[in-house]
Parts: sequence; C-alpha cells; structure tokens
Amino acid sequence: MLVAADKFKGSLTAVEVAERVTAGLRRVVPDLVVEALPVADGGDGTVAAAVAAGFERREVRVTGPLGDPVTAAFALRDGTAVVEMAEASGLQRLPEGVFAPLTASTYGSGELLRAALDAGARSIVFGVGGSATTDGGAGMLSALGARLLTAGGEPVTPGGAGLAELASADLSGLDPRLASAGIVLASDVDNPLTGPKGAPAVYGPQKGASPEDVETLDAALAHFAKVLEETSGARAAEYAASPGAGAAGGIGFGALLLGAGFRPGIEVMLEVLGFAPALERADLVITGEGSLDEQTLHGKAPAGVATAARAAGKEVIAVCGRLALPPEALGRAGIRWAYALTDLEPDVATCIAEAGPILERTAERIARDFLS
Repeated sequence: MLVAADKFKGSLTAVEVAERVTAGLRRVVPDLVVEALPVADGGDGTVAAAVAAGFERREVRVTGPLGDPVTAAFALRDGTAVVEMAEASGLQRLPEGVFAPLTASTYGSGELLRAALDAGARSIVFGVGGSATTDGGAGMLSALGARLLTAGGEPVTPGGAGLAELASADLSGLDPRLASAGIVLASDVDNPLTGPKGAPAVYGPQKGASPEDVETLDAALAHFAKVLEETSGARAAEYAASPGAGAAGGIGFGALLLGAGFRPGIEVMLEVLGFAPALERADLVITGEGSLDEQTLHGKAPAGVATAARAAGKEVIAVCGRLALPPEALGRAGIRWAYALTDLEPDVATCIAEAGPILERTAERIARDFLS
C-alpha cells in the first residue's frame, strides 16, 4: 500500500494526511504494510514533501513579501535543492487579512535561491505557487544581481506596480553560478505573463487586486517585458508569452530569464521524491488533496499520481475533503473511486476543524472495501 497524497489545505499537511490514512487502514488491517510518500505539485508544501522523502531541511533569513525578515526553508540532498517560492514570498507570509497586490515583492525568493547555491546546490527544483506577489520575478532578479532602474537611476520600488517606472534593465550582474546550475521551474500553471490569461488577470484577484489593480499590474508587467526585450533581446518577449511565465504572479517569467526549464510541478516532484520505485513496491495507491475538483485534473498532485500509477498498472483510490468530480471524470483521470470527508460529516466547517479523525474513519472504510 502506497499513500501518496497532497495536503488538505487549511486542515492537514501532506505528512499528516499520510499518518491519518495509515492509522485508519491499520485499525482494520493491523499488519498492513504501508509506505508513505507525501507529494506536492510545486506550490506550498513542496519543501515539506522533500524533507519527508529524506532531504535535509535548511533554514535561512530572507526578505518577506512586505520587506520584513522571515525565516524560510529549502531542502537539499546530493547537490539537488528543492526551493519553494511560497516559503519566502507566499500568501502565508502576509498578516491575516492583509494583501499587497501592487507592492509585494519576490526579493526573498531570490535570496532563497542564492542560499541554495551557497549550500552547494548544482541543480534546483524551483517550485512556484501560492504567491503573495505579482512582480514578474523582478524582486527575485534584483536579489540575484540584476539592476532594474528608473529614469533617475534609482532602483524601481518593490512590487509589480513599481515596474511602470522601469527605464533600464541590466542582467549582466546576475550570480554567475546560475549559468551552470540546472534550474527547473516546477508549476501546475501554464499561463503567459500578461493578457486575458496572464498572471494579473487570472490570479491577481486572489491576492487582493481590484479590477483597477489588475489593469495597473498587467500594464506594468507588459512594460517590464518590453524593457527587457530592448535590453536583453527577443528572448524576453518569447519568455513572456511562454507557458509558465505567469506562474506565481509572473515569477515564472523571471525564472525563465534565469535559464530555467518549465515542467509540470507534480511530474518533477514525483521524480525528485522517488515515486517510481515506491510505486513498484505497491499493489494499491491512495492519493488525494483537500478538494477534488476540475482544477485537480489540470496538473494537480492527485492527477499526476494517478497518471503515473495507471501507466504502471496500479489501482488508485483518492481521499479528499470535498468531492466535486463525477465518477466518469475520476475514471478518465485514472482514479477508481474517491472518498470524501463530507460523506461522513456533511458540515464543511466541521470537516475542516476535525479533518484528522474524520480522515482516519474514511481510511477505515477504504480498508473494509478494498482490503478485507
């Protein structure tokens, strides 16, 4: 039995999901062999999943999205670092109820990448998602040595809105170690930088952006890309239109400028976490996340786990807090059946508050249905 589930956001970490599922299964089948491999798709929880898989957790003080110092972590093993931008620049770093769509900066994400290089990383999996920012990665680039200046020769102010004042961009001072480090941009988002499907329009409102803020940010990011095209060549325009450029408030664009290659986050993380050998040892796979819905089918962790398991001829069961997919959609994704916490407790607030015990009871149902 392999438990390879993502977090239940707001309730349980991926590690806790695995623990609760294992406890429930063993309550019915005490001697059951269960292997836990918490997974993530590049968003928040990615470093925790890597640490659970045997990576070493490293902590460093960096700049948070509002400019205050925060303690952020990355994971390291055998020269490979797993860096999660949300650790430095995520919504989780904002005070509750506070948003800063125009001014939040990714500077700390650049500091986190530099710390990974300082620790000896030769390859970096850069997981992006859950950002508080919409600055196109400008802060990150600045932290790594880029010079982004106004017409007066001053650094542009932090955040996406400040990029409207950008007059010149010089990337020649970027940390030279970046050229030899293999960087993978791991994300479940394939949006371009700007436009109707760009970072400000699609994700800005989640970060507190008003319709006027969205217009401001979209224009500023378009200007950012234009200035970079003028100073760095046509590749900047190509990157801005590339899938993944709009990930995490456009930090994907900045990562592409650093030479990163874009890949689906769950695909990358399954490789890094050692999913294939764990899958070989399993006869049944349990995956899941807080909400199984239409978004799940577009690059989220359970869909990635199910795709890989189906290719290996392994059966997949899913657990979730809320189920919003019909059986035929689950079947197409490679999931035989899904068990929702709301099957046992219809009240969503109670499910969130008592997710652990309810998940254990759900795992008991799975054991009775599939293992007894």
